[in-house]
Amino acid sequence: MLKRFVVTGIAILCLSAPTYAQAPKAGAKPYSPPRMPDGHPNLEGMYDLATLTPLERPTGAKAALTADEAGKLEGEVAAQVEARGRAISGERTAPPKGGDGSTGAAGGVGGYNNFWLDPGSAYTIVNGDRRTSIVIDPPDGRVPPLTAAARQRAVARIIRPTSDTTESRDPGLEPPGSYDDPERRPLGERCILGFGSTSGPPVLPNYFYNNLHQIVQTKDYIMILTEMVHDARIVRMNAEHLPKTVRKWMGDSVGRWEGDTLVVDTTNFTDKTRYRGATEDMHVVERFTRVAPNALLYRFTIDDPNTWARPWTGEYTWPATDKPIYEYACHESNYALENILRGARRREADEAALKGKQ
Repeated sequence: MLKRFVVTGIAILCLSAPTYAQAPKAGAKPYSPPRMPDGHPNLEGMYDLATLTPLERPTGAKAALTADEAGKLEGEVAAQVEARGRAISGERTAPPKGGDGSTGAAGGVGGYNNFWLDPGSAYTIVNGDRRTSIVIDPPDGRVPPLTAAARQRAVARIIRPTSDTTESRDPGLEPPGSYDDPERRPLGERCILGFGSTSGPPVLPNYFYNNLHQIVQTKDYIMILTEMVHDARIVRMNAEHLPKTVRKWMGDSVGRWEGDTLVVDTTNFTDKTRYRGATEDMHVVERFTRVAPNALLYRFTIDDPNTWARPWTGEYTWPATDKPIYEYACHESNYALENILRGARRREADEAALKGKQ
């Protein structure tokens, strides 16, 4: 699959530039967006969702960073990116049997280094605040506790791939993970949905690579195209939801305008996605507002009484970009899983033959 090539020198230089694609400060004069022929705001464009701001606020952290605090942390990340993205010597020794104990995309035995990754280089800025979490409600910036029923499902369920499983999920964990069984391989790896709920809803950064999203807008339909796995979500404007018997990977999205804000209501999820363990009854309401010539403010609220103790809300800025979307060639000529299974069958046959001789 083709990843975005990040030239580290350029990336570091960009970190020192001001972040101008952001929601305006509170109290500022409302931005007047350009209009489509039907009179509604023009949301079309390409947006780069990469950010250092995590979904949940780290324990003990405050809600926002000062410019100096954010600059220091972003500088540290830039230095790490530069160091970890250096060329790996072709003369290095092979890793020990079973890997070197490291986790992540390298898989403990060596793989593509940080040169191939693009997890974000700056904190999202909303209303002038450099946010330390995407979640804004509850006020502690944390996803609400799971209900008793959700905890019971988490313990008792047969684990299957979910929409937010990442590629770096490591095997051998307890409980078993997505890489411990061929039937549980992540949806992203199977080219069904992008990693980390990047396809949405909710649309979230994947903190990995392929961060671009494109909005194409007409009077009756709005498309949100995701670079990762090329998912295309179609929002039907001013429509009724499909019957509950119709379930879709990204749910059934219908839209309406509330003033200059696009509101997208999504239901009818399939139980095969289960964002963060949610049920197929999850309900997501998203709000898209153009707040500057080069930025959208994206806000979402999730409600699933069978999973969380209360609804919860997040928001972050989508900066516009002139970068192109790259092809995500996912499974072409990928024989890894086939060979893994072939090797497992051979091992089983060898073990059976050995038992027969004893």
